[in-house]
Amino acid sequence: MAFEVQPWSSTTHATHNMEQISGPPARTGTCYQTPRSHPWRPTMGYEAVQVTPLHEQPITNALVASSYSPSAMCCDPVTFPNLVTGFERNPQHAARAALYTRYTPNEWTTSNVTTFAEADKNRNYAEKVRSEAVRLMRETDEKTSQGQRDAARRLGERITDITFWRNELTTELEKLIAESAQLTDTKRNVQKALQDLEPPLHIAQECLYHREGRKSIELVHDHVEKSLLVEVDNLRSCQEKLSQLLARITKQLADCRAAQHSLEDDISHKESALGIDSLCHQLNNYSRGINYYGGIEKYDPTVSTPGTWSGSSSTRINNSHSERSKSCQLRSDAESLINAVATSVWDCWSNTNNAFNNRSSEMLEAKSKMQLHLHKTQQEIFDVEKHIELLRKAVNDKSNPMKVAQTRLEARAHRPGIEMCRDNAHLRLVEEVCTIQDSVATLHRKLQEAEAQHQQLLKTKSQLENNLKLKVDALFIDREKCMGLRRSFPVNNTIKY
Repeated sequence: MAFEVQPWSSTTHATHNMEQISGPPARTGTCYQTPRSHPWRPTMGYEAVQVTPLHEQPITNALVASSYSPSAMCCDPVTFPNLVTGFERNPQHAARAALYTRYTPNEWTTSNVTTFAEADKNRNYAEKVRSEAVRLMRETDEKTSQGQRDAARRLGERITDITFWRNELTTELEKLIAESAQLTDTKRNVQKALQDLEPPLHIAQECLYHREGRKSIELVHDHVEKSLLVEVDNLRSCQEKLSQLLARITKQLADCRAAQHSLEDDISHKESALGIDSLCHQLNNYSRGINYYGGIEKYDPTVSTPGTWSGSSSTRINNSHSERSKSCQLRSDAESLINAVATSVWDCWSNTNNAFNNRSSEMLEAKSKMQLHLHKTQQEIFDVEKHIELLRKAVNDKSNPMKVAQTRLEARAHRPGIEMCRDNAHLRLVEEVCTIQDSVATLHRKLQEAEAQHQQLLKTKSQLENNLKLKVDALFIDREKCMGLRRSFPVNNTIKY
């Protein structure tokens, strides 16, 4: 019959300290076997006495009676010698031997009494031995049963303790796994929030890049540019905070996994120990697979005491509880930081958009005024041009009266003799010529002034048109390019604003 191997025999390294037993293990009852063929017979003192054989005598014809020998025997039968007649050659010796080997009746009686007393004594002693043996058997049986029951009770208590700590560890492991799952979700949220900061940062930097395309006087360090710079700084600061938080969450997840591995390892060990102790608790005297293991009681494989054993599990549970507390606090911090970042980003986004709207309104108003001034300037240019034409016409109109007055003076200069009189007519013609000359000179000055102002108006018109073009370009950059990128908030996550 093959011997069953116990579940702990392959894991217990007791081969070096246990007694070496050669050959197959001893079977039950081997130690109770006796060297006799009938073990139910009592062991007496005479059985240990070595029997000495009688003195050998050669068989002769003188010792064989022919009347008792069978006819078919080829040799004579054996006869026992007679103490009186067995020695034919020396009858005196035989008589003396018979006289000396006789006992008296008193000796015979004394011998019988002694034999009876010895028999009574041996029987009494045997009865005492039997009663002590029965008592010893009962005591040993009771002690063995009590020890076995106490060991079973202790095993039951141990199973209860292991089950309690196993349940505590399992409960803590479930809580830790749930907390790790929540922290993993929080990590994904933080990663998504970190990714969601890239579009606003890219848009803010793109707006700054587009606004660098403004020219001349429109390159103003206005409130929009300040808001964009503040928004970029805020987004980079939020990215740094989220990155640090993500590193903390990653480290905390590693700590949680270490605590989880410790709990799983302890639970696995306790499951194995619980199975072994349950099997040991179920063993009895009639179980299969029980066997002798010589010297196993001298081998001490233990590495802990009940105090350190329970303390180890308690330490693992406390460590897991501490990691869960840190994880819960980290989740709360992450949620607060994500909401704070979202609020900050949204506020900066709104402030920048409001600055863009205000700047666009200012630029629209400035554009409208510029267009109005341009229209007025163009009208004034038209009026000045008409006035210049009138001045030129007025100058031209003075040519005929000048010709008439000068012709009259030239004609009167041909008067003869005394007729060359400085009369009132001559004085008036001279005055008329001087007046016309003064008027023409005045008209020429006005014409030059009008032409100069006309050139100035043309220059102003050019400046107004140039400024209007710059404002149109700047307005296109702010309203179309920048505000076109900022029409919708690019952050799309689970944060409630």
